[in-house]
Amino acid sequence: MRRRRGREGEWTYGVLVGVGAASAPVILGLLTVTLIAFAWPSVVWNGVHFFTSKAWQLGNLYQGQPVVRGGYQAAPGAEYGMVVFAVGTVLSSILALVLAVPVGIGVAATLSEQAGPSLGAVLGFFVELIAGVPSVVFGLWGFIVLVPWIRTSLGPLLERLLGWIPFFAGPVASGAGLLASGLVLAVMVLPIIAAISRDALQAAPRELREQGRALGLTDWEVLRGLLLPVAWPGILGGITLALGRALGETMAVLMVCGGALGYLPPNIYSPISTVASNVVALLDSAQTDSTGMAIHALAELALVLLIITVAVNALAPLAARRGQA
Repeated sequence: MRRRRGREGEWTYGVLVGVGAASAPVILGLLTVTLIAFAWPSVVWNGVHFFTSKAWQLGNLYQGQPVVRGGYQAAPGAEYGMVVFAVGTVLSSILALVLAVPVGIGVAATLSEQAGPSLGAVLGFFVELIAGVPSVVFGLWGFIVLVPWIRTSLGPLLERLLGWIPFFAGPVASGAGLLASGLVLAVMVLPIIAAISRDALQAAPRELREQGRALGLTDWEVLRGLLLPVAWPGILGGITLALGRALGETMAVLMVCGGALGYLPPNIYSPISTVASNVVALLDSAQTDSTGMAIHALAELALVLLIITVAVNALAPLAARRGQA
């Protein structure tokens, strides 16, 4: 009897483990299939033009005959292109990493090498706690604090110091735009970079520290010359995961990006739109399209974003392994 119960328990455990292991790819597969099915009318109707156009127009929703392509119809004058949103997504994510990576590695080095075990554990807890703050809180903070600060202080300062570079020449305008989005994203991805970099540094062999100090190297020289090369694969994986978070962030960026449509940002202060924020911002107006093409176009945007973020997150372990090679 006891042996039979043990076998039943082992079978149940095996089933639970199998279901748990299969749930993630199954959910991702179902999500991808659903998006492909719903975005397909947009794929057929827009074609390659979707990836080359800067315009996003619902067209005339109340007059004229629908335009039919490939068996699908859209309002006359409708045009859907993702170039503006793709550029906004890439620029804001790159800016976030440029700002967050040095700070994140510095925080990780402080927690791992300078702070004692007790203080490092406490400070590390607060760093990781920041990652759990809802994105809408960061967005509201950015709207209340960052946007006015950029408009009145940071923007004019950068324009005065770096105005000879066209991208920093201004005008600053309202303060909502690429710079505000990059700063908010930098704060949001900072805990990811710091936490993973700290773990990577702590995993470095203790002998490296002892050998470096025995040779008379300073703490900075030990960190730069011995620890960072060993920990770099893990740090690179953390940076890749942070990039995936930045690419897919929605609400925080929506609240500070300025909501640009139809034009590319001429400077760092200009309003932008990202792929994720645009899906949310235009969802309400898209529902007024009786042909449904606006919703299908947003679904195609979401599909592109899903593919990009999954690819970036999948590259994190690959980047770590290549860094070790």
